[in-house]
Amino acid sequence: MRKSWRQFFSCHLLSRIGNFGFRQAFLRGKTMKTIVLEIDEKEPQPERVKLAADFLRQGKLVAFPTETVYGIGANALSAEAAAKIYEAKGRPSDNPLIVHLAEWAEADRYVEAISERARCLAAAFCPGPLTMIFKKQDNIPAAITGGLNTVGIRIPRHPVAHAVLRACGLPIAAPSANLSGRPSPTEFVHVAEDLDGRVDMIIRSGSAEVGLESTVIDMSREVPVILRPGAVTQAMIEAVIGEVQINRGRLKDGEIPIAPGMKYRHYAPKGKVYLLPAADEAANLAALRSGLEAAGRQGRKAAALVPAEYAEQLSPYLCFSLGSRENLAEIASHLFDGLRFMDSHEIEEIFAVSYPEEGIGAAIMNRLRKAAGN
Repeated sequence: MRKSWRQFFSCHLLSRIGNFGFRQAFLRGKTMKTIVLEIDEKEPQPERVKLAADFLRQGKLVAFPTETVYGIGANALSAEAAAKIYEAKGRPSDNPLIVHLAEWAEADRYVEAISERARCLAAAFCPGPLTMIFKKQDNIPAAITGGLNTVGIRIPRHPVAHAVLRACGLPIAAPSANLSGRPSPTEFVHVAEDLDGRVDMIIRSGSAEVGLESTVIDMSREVPVILRPGAVTQAMIEAVIGEVQINRGRLKDGEIPIAPGMKYRHYAPKGKVYLLPAADEAANLAALRSGLEAAGRQGRKAAALVPAEYAEQLSPYLCFSLGSRENLAEIASHLFDGLRFMDSHEIEEIFAVSYPEEGIGAAIMNRLRKAAGN
């Protein structure tokens, strides 16, 4: 039987070491020691920040919190360090990594041809959940970019991420800190479940505020293109730089993705996700009850991933409440936690509803469609 979060940690986290409040963790079959380092989110302790920065400078893997999701970081100037990320995640090597910087002013060291529009976006949304793609300079290895001549740049606003980036003085490549294909991690426990024994250090520092990966926009084209929706919405971007395009296509076999999340299976729990089409409340509730009842008759364990208003009306069925449907930011912040909940309860069939594709609703629907394999 699958261990609960609490059982997992009582089994595998050993005694506290030194003055830093970190621990060593071991997994059967894994030889790497994973240190868990607690850093205060509001006031990051300098000595602990320095320890994490030292690990990154030494070419080690450090999982750290950001405002979007937890990331697994390594020196972006090192092809060897990048290879460790791909190995730890089980990530295809043609899936590019986003490079994180402490300050926007550092971007000129690593990319070329930063347009005035890009600088305007940076002034409006950096630091924050926005990744911009540019032509890369030669100091960024091809291993970081999946062999492409472009690279994504982001400046996270999370206090711990910013402190560690500033202390290490390096650009840090950091995809989400999960096994490839799984729902992204918004809590320390999510990272530990996937990467304990696979990375050198995990920083423990609260929950991700946004809960969805950053918006990705390609600024290397004449007309900017949003490749992945996120908390920085199309309307917010167009209010700053004017009209942009949105990529809605899917890559074919053999095509190389220019940004994460474009080609491979992403955000998927172990169970099958059924995404109901947009409908009113009565139709949604009827469809949810029908699906849950049918799964039960077939002896399959099922649950609903729904807004609080629906969860209240679906008793006695198992539900994960994402928050009020009137607050899409709240729905977004709980989405990956909900998908992970389904795995922890060994749910075989997951029923989810659709949301208006306005504002952050576009990002929610993007993640739900990918979780459903669409």
